[in-house]
Amino acid sequence: MINGKKIVVVMPAYNAEKTLEQTYSEIPFDIVDEVILTDDFSKDHTIRKAKELGIKEIQIHEKNKGYGGNQKSCYNRALELGADIVIMLHPDYQYSPKLIHSISYIIANDLYPVVLASRILGKGALKGGMPIIKYVANRFLTLTQNILLSEKLSEYHSGYRAFSAEVLRNINYNSNSDDFIFDNEMLAQIFYAGYEIGEVTCPTKYFEEASSINLFRSTVYGLGVLKVSFIYRLCKWGLMNSRLYR
Repeated sequence: MINGKKIVVVMPAYNAEKTLEQTYSEIPFDIVDEVILTDDFSKDHTIRKAKELGIKEIQIHEKNKGYGGNQKSCYNRALELGADIVIMLHPDYQYSPKLIHSISYIIANDLYPVVLASRILGKGALKGGMPIIKYVANRFLTLTQNILLSEKLSEYHSGYRAFSAEVLRNINYNSNSDDFIFDNEMLAQIFYAGYEIGEVTCPTKYFEEASSINLFRSTVYGLGVLKVSFIYRLCKWGLMNSRLYR
């Protein structure tokens, strides 16, 4: 805990057997109270590895629900367990668990209710091996989103993020897509509800075992990001209603 606030780390897992132990071993349990792993119908031995590591809160999907569907299960369970701060950490070791201290203190000290670990602040993305085409796409989408949402984030596409329980309770994330666009829908909901988002710079690693999506799914994701942003702007202007903001 920090300042009496319970900290829960959630790990949406899919075929994370090879990287789970390395990720879990770096979680700072001097402040983290509980870890939840949700396995999204992995084809490897992720569940067995989680049990070997002593993770007590393991949720198992009997069919693949998608990246967004996995996060819904993670956040719902974290709130059930009474979390005050919820940190999403991918178990593929692409993001360093060592940032959990910094991220948690920002929320625990009421500086920001949401924090993203940004690969773009500094030189973390390219230095860590982000493919140049993904870097360029990230910059284009982020610029477009900042314009349409009237915000100023360095990136909207980091998978390393933390939330106060208040934010999770006050946005309807369960109405979001079960696919990768879930992340962007959630950030749009947070801004729409009037919350601010802080950022910390984050080193990242790209390697064979780290999760990634192919070109086709990346293209679908990019188009989805633009759609979310345009709908947000239309809703702000009162020209449209969306299930995301009810």
